Amino acid sequence: MVLDSLRRFKEDAREVRAGLECGLKLAGRDDIEVGDIIAAYKTVDVARTL
Repeated sequence: MVLDSLRRFKEDAREVRAGLECGLKLAGRDDIEVGDIIAAYKTVDVARTL
């Protein structure tokens, strides 16, 4: 899924600090309801060392 917009209060935001509330909209999804869980993660490539 792709994040379409992120808002803090009534302003668009690029990022929101941990622990603060925000609103988000996912592209192509209008069926999100109260109680749904959104899990996000970041994939990081780490080069092997000898």
